[in-house]
Amino acid sequence: MLSINLKHLYFFAEVARLGNITAAANSLNLSQPAITQAVVNVEKFFATTLLNRTYTGVTLTAAGQLCRTRAERAFIHLHTGMTELGKPLASQRKVHLFRSLTTSQVDALLAVVEHRNFSAASRSRQLAQPTIHRASRDLERLLDVPLFEKTSYGVVPTRDAERFARKIKLAFAEVAQARAEIGSLQGGESGRTVIGALPLARTFLLPSAVMQFSTEHPQHQVEIVEGTYNQLMHGLGIGEIDFVIGALRDSAAISDVVQEHLFDDPLSIILRADHSLLRKRRVTIATLARAPWVAPRPGSPLRDHYNQLFTAAGIDPPFASIECNSISAARALLLESDRLMLLSAHQVYYDLRAGLLKTLAPPSGKMTRSIGITTRRGWQPTNAQQALLEVVKEHARNLPRKQLL
Repeated sequence: MLSINLKHLYFFAEVARLGNITAAANSLNLSQPAITQAVVNVEKFFATTLLNRTYTGVTLTAAGQLCRTRAERAFIHLHTGMTELGKPLASQRKVHLFRSLTTSQVDALLAVVEHRNFSAASRSRQLAQPTIHRASRDLERLLDVPLFEKTSYGVVPTRDAERFARKIKLAFAEVAQARAEIGSLQGGESGRTVIGALPLARTFLLPSAVMQFSTEHPQHQVEIVEGTYNQLMHGLGIGEIDFVIGALRDSAAISDVVQEHLFDDPLSIILRADHSLLRKRRVTIATLARAPWVAPRPGSPLRDHYNQLFTAAGIDPPFASIECNSISAARALLLESDRLMLLSAHQVYYDLRAGLLKTLAPPSGKMTRSIGITTRRGWQPTNAQQALLEVVKEHARNLPRKQLL
């Protein structure tokens, strides 16, 4: 959790919008010294000068312009979250809320939403439970919306609280972006990117792309996280993940993200190198239907292709006693048994190159799945993040041309 004072950031944004400290003080109904001190505190947080002071007003430095843009985006997230609570948000009420909102209040809400109760939330923040409770209830009174409800499990956050917490996280993600951009502008720390990696990306595409990027941008931190599609999309939606790479889904079903196609990944039937099927002159769908399989997990694009492999020939997909989306587990299962798996050859590239596994072409013809990048709608990457995206795209363009055998 970043320790910036939200009220002070809002006061800075008003100064930047109006170009004058006195005008901002009048707009916010605060004293000029209070506004001046708030701006000084924001400059301390970003460790740089954000405003050029003159007798006629203020102008933004390059860092100040970056901060203003990100601050405005942060408060749009918070404004949207407040509006979604169902309370009218006229201009005067919005100013009152942003003037009164404290970082301790929103952090308390985040902790309670994450840990589902006040006791665990207080332990996670190393604060006394009454402190977390008081800050959370103060926020509830400020917003004038119930954020907690009594259940048989105790007092838990409401759905409104969970929705607002997501907007808070997005707002603080913008603050983190501002800090990264300003740090890069000063030639120092240039931020961090968290990539959600689905199976293909984490086993073959990302390692080479990230190694190249890290050589070119050694000060930018890259974190690769694994998980199911739903887990990664949740992280993307709350700003904990910057973009996700892997198999694309039906875009009509997910309106709050943007999907960018990178390439079509060919699928093969993967089996161990001494499998008896490799000695057959012709392998039919009927033969495959009688073989034991490691099936992709239900709900994944790969499972749809697995089902289609058989249904296209008028055969019910065979029952698979093992379902798996872990490449390391699937690899062990394939090497130690007669099981088959429909998979991208890129995902077991090194096993194929070492001769441990082999491929069979699907009898029904070429099968592919779409691989791409998924981002939050409206996400604005930093320059370093944009450079990372371009490196990933470059490696993706070259990936299908790599020899697998």
